[in-house]
Amino acid sequence: MSDPIKEFVEEREQRIKSYAANPSLKEAANVFNTESNKSQYSYNFTWMGRPIIQYPQDMIAMQEIIWEVKPDLVIETGIAHGGSLIYYASLLELVGNGEVLGIDIDIRSHNRKEIEKHPMFKRIKMIQGSSIDEAIVNEVKKIVGDKKGIVVCLDSNHTHEHVLNELNFYAPFVSINSYIVVFDTIVEDLPEGYFAQKRPWGIGNNPRTAVDEFLKNNDSFIVDETIDNKLLISVTPRGYLKRVK
Repeated sequence: MSDPIKEFVEEREQRIKSYAANPSLKEAANVFNTESNKSQYSYNFTWMGRPIIQYPQDMIAMQEIIWEVKPDLVIETGIAHGGSLIYYASLLELVGNGEVLGIDIDIRSHNRKEIEKHPMFKRIKMIQGSSIDEAIVNEVKKIVGDKKGIVVCLDSNHTHEHVLNELNFYAPFVSINSYIVVFDTIVEDLPEGYFAQKRPWGIGNNPRTAVDEFLKNNDSFIVDETIDNKLLISVTPRGYLKRVK
């Protein structure tokens, strides 16, 4: 007898794989990625009342990762309004296990207040300081302890140097078959100066260039191209790095 669940999964896998060879679909996605970033599309969304400043497609990918890994700990560098911390915490609440650690060089008081009064704060810890300060990394090591499943998300300073340092510091925490996700790798694909505010990163100096440099010297991680093919619309192309050994 046929297995309809297995058939559905296989059909989905083949469909996703086919997108890599569909130039019209990829071009349509590229146009949307460029124009939506110019228009600050990611600033339009909230999760459980807090601004999340992410693309919904990337958050669905994170949901799939968290459900698959069922981590004991999700580490995120870059807190902003706290929406993604709350999102990950709410997923872990549904899983029934795990906590979230947020790190930011400047946790603004109004954001801290809103995060701390949120019902999902029970699964959240926060550290204020630079994610690449060795003292902060040592604090993270203590929190990691003997936890088995670790997912890491990098979404703070987007310069090449900073992200490469984060990758080198935080990748060792990631468990096998889990992920370190490097957000805003899309910067390399966008027109120079696309963002109205002046930024210290741009083409040739951004999370994607850091990922490329990191992968040259680290064969424990691969780009999960299945996620890229699936999403198409994303700020994280080639940024979903899966630990394979």
